Amino acid sequence: MNPWTLRWTPKGTVYGTLLNFRREWDLWSARMTQDPHKAAPQAPVLYVKTANTFCPAGQDLLLQDGVSEVGIGATLGLVIGEQAQVVGAVLLNDWSVPHTSYYRPPVKFRCRDGFLGLPAQVTSGQVQDWATLQMDVRRNGERVQTVNLRGLMRNLSALLADVGEFMTLQPGDVLMVGTDCLADGTRPRAKAGDQVEISAPGFASVVTTVRGAA
Repeated sequence: MNPWTLRWTPKGTVYGTLLNFRREWDLWSARMTQDPHKAAPQAPVLYVKTANTFCPAGQDLLLQDGVSEVGIGATLGLVIGEQAQVVGAVLLNDWSVPHTSYYRPPVKFRCRDGFLGLPAQVTSGQVQDWATLQMDVRRNGERVQTVNLRGLMRNLSALLADVGEFMTLQPGDVLMVGTDCLADGTRPRAKAGDQVEISAPGFASVVTTVRGAA
């Protein structure tokens, strides 16, 4: 039996990548020279999605602590095997609380309980298989975003190589390639009662129903 068949969860650390889509980079570029950073980032900007964020396939997202809506973050996660080689990939929903800074967002906006929607299984393959992958985001059956990996600042191979310059990914780790924004710089949003689906050819979809706290 394939070990990834049902209710897959990451076995290692999940890393997210900021500012890796050209649309968002262009929107932020004018501010990159301002304080406190004073320059555009030269290396990938990463963050960690902690284990409490994992939301396995079939599990709802429960909004808590006054959060009334969430930003949808459709992304591809590269699953790492031995010798930091990619052994598969997954669609993921990198939920976040809507906020004004994607340059250095506070952890409290990204690492809440259930804020990483997971698929049921991993898709085997190599990075070149997904260079032109297109992901569709639907809310209550209506398409609200299409994410094309042709729009990446660093393509999959370049991202892996640049991350490898300053850290070594371990077996079981997952490297998310980034999330794209809409034309106005925001992400599509969902609220209690919405069902969100992220899909792409050849991949297990991520389907999550958003619930409000009782």
